[in-house]
Amino acid sequence: MERERARLRRDPRAVACRPSDDEEPAISPATPAHDPADASTPAASARRAAEPPPADPAAPRLTRAQKVDAATPASRNRVVDLLRALAITVVVLGHWTIMAVSSTGGIEPHGVLDGARWTHPLTWIFQVMPIFFLVGGYSNALSWRSARRRGEGYAAWLRARLRRLGIPLLPLLAVWVIVCAVALAAGAGVDTVRLASQMALIPTWFLASYLLVIVVAPACLVLWERIGWWSVVGGIVLAGAIDALSIAFDNPYLGYPNYLIVWAAFHQVGYAWLDGRLAGLGRRLALVGIGALGLALLVGLGPYPVSMITAGGDAISNSSPTRVTMAFLGLVQAGIVLSLEAPLARLLTRPRLWFATVLVNQRIMSWFLWHLTALVGVAHLLLALDATALLPEPLTATWWATRPLWALGLLAVTAVLVLVFGRFETPRPDPRPAPPLWMPVLAAVCVVGGLAVLAGSGMVGANGLRLVPAALPFVGMLALGVVRMPWSGGTEGEDSVASE
Repeated sequence: MERERARLRRDPRAVACRPSDDEEPAISPATPAHDPADASTPAASARRAAEPPPADPAAPRLTRAQKVDAATPASRNRVVDLLRALAITVVVLGHWTIMAVSSTGGIEPHGVLDGARWTHPLTWIFQVMPIFFLVGGYSNALSWRSARRRGEGYAAWLRARLRRLGIPLLPLLAVWVIVCAVALAAGAGVDTVRLASQMALIPTWFLASYLLVIVVAPACLVLWERIGWWSVVGGIVLAGAIDALSIAFDNPYLGYPNYLIVWAAFHQVGYAWLDGRLAGLGRRLALVGIGALGLALLVGLGPYPVSMITAGGDAISNSSPTRVTMAFLGLVQAGIVLSLEAPLARLLTRPRLWFATVLVNQRIMSWFLWHLTALVGVAHLLLALDATALLPEPLTATWWATRPLWALGLLAVTAVLVLVFGRFETPRPDPRPAPPLWMPVLAAVCVVGGLAVLAGSGMVGANGLRLVPAALPFVGMLALGVVRMPWSGGTEGEDSVASE
């Protein structure tokens, strides 16, 4: 069996379902936690041309999980993949629980938080967006340093990141443009369609913030490499000053820069993890202590609410816009999960657990993007059928008892959507030369600008469809060359919308 494992490690083609060796952003499939060789180098081409060593007929046959385990490079930090998979699981189940649906009130975006304030402290556990930025910092630093060693410039690197994150987004937006247009033409109320699209597109606010952080990630890495922790401290202090201004003038829009500043500052904790600056239990527990002290002061003595997820009864939201409290929450969460890194790494040597982690990561963007479309679709179907027996009053004993069944039903619907649209999450290699710098930067601006409007206000306004913000991501991805179009020519293996 050991000889078979060694053969699989030498031959990357021996396993179909192995973790990708591509360098990926935080919420893309199978982010590598090692420095992969560039697939375009002569050495890599030579390796691909070489015939795999013959299998030993006497060696025991490995299960699929064992093959994936054997094919995983020893240098890969499997905990990065596990944290991402766990975080997406918490996000999905959390949204399906927080958003209540009743026969009398319809879809209530924050029904549980608004009706049961005892759940607010639990959001310190279930608001796990900081974990995505933690693993994103680790992965993006790894990816950019690898690109620098290969001589790859910022423009090509950014285009690759946009392809991984933006291509799976396009079918979601296209589907919701069609759904909203059909619903409005059929006479559905503008407010109903707006709320439906707004709820379904909630995941895009995170995507917009994450894309912003990716755009500045190389510059932030330079800061980190030069001044270390002071770059994190400076970002948090600046975020606090912006919060103070926004709260003093009672104007949330003044706090919008913190969608970038808070997450860009915390993203660098992932750099620290990668660089060994958080080695040792003491440093990791110090993160917990600093984060907890900051939260205690800001929430206990300051104006910030307990809930880390927007609740209707709170005068200030910690997440919309992002507040400095999220950075301190991230420090707590990062300190805790990194304190568990060693035992988690030992667990992940078990092939079955690692195989499950790989499977989740392979379609993680699709699960994230489509899970609320499943909820909105099922909710409106049940409301249209007046299926009151399937929609118990929220927060009653019956409602809580049926949450597992509700989650299983939504899981089945989301799985179908992932089967249909998950193919867009695996773009083909893109051998095109690097684009002009302005193209991927402007593309990122278009995608972020469109998503910012859609996540905040939905796809429908008082005058009908918001076609301009809905079109902006398509302009950025298609017109600005992030996606290789079929009619533009090129060599075999270049991507296109049809082939993604």
